Amino acid sequence: MSVLVVGSMALDSVETPFGKRDDILGGSATYFSLSARFFARVSLVAVVGQDFPRKHIKLLENHDINIEGLKVETGKTFRWGGKYGYDLNVANTIYTHLNVFETFSPEIPSSYKDIKYVFLANIDPDLQQKVLSQMRNPKLVACDTMNYWIENKRKPLLDLIKSVDILFLNDGEARELTGELNLLKAISWIFKRGPKMVVIKKGEHGSIFATKDFTFCIPAFPIEDIYDPTGAGDTFAGGFLGCLNKYNKITEGTLRKAVAYGTIMASFAVESFGPERLLKLTNKEVESRYRDFQRLTRF
Repeated sequence: MSVLVVGSMALDSVETPFGKRDDILGGSATYFSLSARFFARVSLVAVVGQDFPRKHIKLLENHDINIEGLKVETGKTFRWGGKYGYDLNVANTIYTHLNVFETFSPEIPSSYKDIKYVFLANIDPDLQQKVLSQMRNPKLVACDTMNYWIENKRKPLLDLIKSVDILFLNDGEARELTGELNLLKAISWIFKRGPKMVVIKKGEHGSIFATKDFTFCIPAFPIEDIYDPTGAGDTFAGGFLGCLNKYNKITEGTLRKAVAYGTIMASFAVESFGPERLLKLTNKEVESRYRDFQRLTRF
């Protein structure tokens, strides 16, 4: 089984109270892929510039990620610079240089079009819709978004989510999209617009997962060393979708397990700058932390 991700690949410069790194590998498709690969074969669609280090592309290949859909265009790679204070839930953007990503128009390779699990990472909802129009018969479509699209592309976003099974967004985005302060009311509002499931990410405070039949709240996994929260949400989504793909059935049990694995994968991501920790991670470590999480949350 395979998972498709369409999103960004980037070179990030990040500063937190615990250090600073320049031009490290980043992007939503990168974090998602390096997380989901523990559970499923990942096929990626993204664009980079001629300046993108070949070693990063080789790295993805070495981690068994299908990069047939990766385009190298004339120009510079998408770059993002951000700074975090001690509230690691808030990223202060220093600069965003879209470069080749500004004209990104995702083309799905023919070998990808029958993939059943699709993740539309945080890009323009018009582009997310374009991706869906190229897929033949996906079993599960998940979508991420952000406040910029809620504010500037609200109608296309609302049109898109009519065709989406799972909507990922953080608590602030959920409130902005729906106009509801209470998150349970926000979830009900979203259900009326199409999605069958909602994931509300709350950073260090965990997440809320809901279907029309049940709601599941889970804490974040407590860790001692946090260096960089960039990409944690995409890492969560990778663990979540990858887990569902692995079991290839959608039940309350597999959904709860998918949320737990997403939480676990995100906890690894924040232990280093960029995806360094995910690159060194082993299946044994993932399963060990999953068992620890089970013990931690049992009552």
